Amino acid sequence: MTLISPTSSSYYCRSISFSSSAFYSTTTTTTTRKIQILHVENVAGQKRGRKSAIVAASPITEDAVVATKPLMKEDLVGYLASGCKPKEKWRIGMEHERFGFELNTLRPMQYEQLAELLYGIAGRFEWEKIMEGGKIIGLKKGKQSISLEPGGQFELSGAPLETLHQICIDVNSQLCQVKAVAEKMGIGFLEIGGQPKWRIQDIPMMPKGRYEIIRNYMPKVGSLGHDLMFKTCTVQVNLDFSSEADMKRKLRASLALQPIATALFANSPFTEGKPNGFLSRRSHIYTDTDKDRTGMLPFAFDDSFGFERYVDYALDVPMYCVYRKKKCIDCTGMTFRDFMAGKLHHLPGELPTLNDWENHLGTIYPEVRLKRYLEMRGADGGPWRSLCALPAFWVGLLYDEVSLQNVLDMIADWTPEERQMLRDKVPKTGLKTPFREGLLKHVAEDVVKFAKDGLERRGFKESGFLNEVVEVVRTGVTPAEKLLELYNGKWKQQIDPVFEELLY
Repeated sequence: MTLISPTSSSYYCRSISFSSSAFYSTTTTTTTRKIQILHVENVAGQKRGRKSAIVAASPITEDAVVATKPLMKEDLVGYLASGCKPKEKWRIGMEHERFGFELNTLRPMQYEQLAELLYGIAGRFEWEKIMEGGKIIGLKKGKQSISLEPGGQFELSGAPLETLHQICIDVNSQLCQVKAVAEKMGIGFLEIGGQPKWRIQDIPMMPKGRYEIIRNYMPKVGSLGHDLMFKTCTVQVNLDFSSEADMKRKLRASLALQPIATALFANSPFTEGKPNGFLSRRSHIYTDTDKDRTGMLPFAFDDSFGFERYVDYALDVPMYCVYRKKKCIDCTGMTFRDFMAGKLHHLPGELPTLNDWENHLGTIYPEVRLKRYLEMRGADGGPWRSLCALPAFWVGLLYDEVSLQNVLDMIADWTPEERQMLRDKVPKTGLKTPFREGLLKHVAEDVVKFAKDGLERRGFKESGFLNEVVEVVRTGVTPAEKLLELYNGKWKQQIDPVFEELLY
């Protein structure tokens, strides 16, 4: 068994030196700039002792929504439409997950260890504790949050920010706070898209009421739901839209290109100690989890698509639960449309609030999810050095009008069957997936150029954040394929070295 020293990670929280050419691809100088990311005691400009207001953790739209009367369908449509905002107010949101493990045994963290970690972060860095049933299940501070996924995956949700430079600083700020406490506990974090070693029965379930409900429901609707709950990690980017028309264009573009993002960031090739036959098994898992709430949303390409059509879709997605008096009430098998009619079995006659609607929207798992913003959901979790590449990819494509139109022109004649084929095959074959007269790699080359050009037109000198992706496209070798090469070579077909290779 590999024993890992907490100092074996090459990441330092005090400061990081970047070549200016890595950050600013349009720069001619190669002078090294030392960018002081943070001091652990002074995170993102907030010194200890300074209190911050508590608001929603990850959504880009800040307004709280409260129902004051029985909901009508137009209220649900209006909820989505309330996310529209002018371009100058567009922001970038990011959420990223990782697996915690004991450095001396490589075993998954137990809830008690995760609770100690959360309490430690809360006490040292003045986060507000989130409790359920007397147990700590997360933290929040301002527009940031830390939460526990079903199998203890540690999810960090950053503040919505304007530039990729700010996003990268925010990501590193959060990670360093976690590392400062975790190292003293002998805890490390594995930055990968799928649990590479441990079985589901080796992984504890976190004490959230809805997780028990979801665990019981998953086997009724698919064979891989428990794998999704306990053995996957993702990175997600949240982006804004200005209008219903803008939402439609961005949703269609991002749905069509989501398989390219899956390929570029594929990073889950191992299961229970061996190669699993996929580059992104995390992505594959969604194909047999729950077809009612996953997929490529083909109706989004219909001429009639808009906020109302998405509402109709979401109304008929089966519910998991409803929160009442701080308890999660099982509503599986019933739809939100039933709820609107007062027909929930366990809450007869009770009608939903907009908070219920917001919670329900978060239990739908398509490749791109619509809330009051758009969530890009196709990428595996990965190492910190590449985290900022995912928002760079999507911001360059969707926040620049020229790049967005280039994408829409490119995908205009892609058929529903072709989009679904890519979604089905990319988890296994990545950039080598055949597409029309060539490979997906060739399409990805054009797409990454669109993204880079879009970033350069934004004027924030952000295109350097795409360097990791540019290299993947240039070589055609995904992160998962690099791991498989190590497994079959240097690691001598042993899985334990991955815990050191991808340690944060």
